[in-house]
Amino acid sequence: MTKKMTWNEMSPSQQTGVLVTGSIQLALAATAWIDLAKRPAERVNGPKALWAAIIGINFVGPIAWFIWGRRR
Repeated sequence: MTKKMTWNEMSPSQQTGVLVTGSIQLALAATAWIDLAKRPAERVNGPKALWAAIIGINFVGPIAWFIWGRRR
């Protein structure tokens, strides 16, 4: 089993990568949750509560929302 690196053991470029990736994830999730909250239930494929939980799954959830969750 590999040892997990601590923040201080990462190089500056690795730290930047973690921060950029985390920022993208948070922005995607926030945008998807806002869109879900503003969208009427009849324009959502499935229950809104289920989609709210799915959006919380890293990268996959928000992308799934934008591809399959919304009715046009």
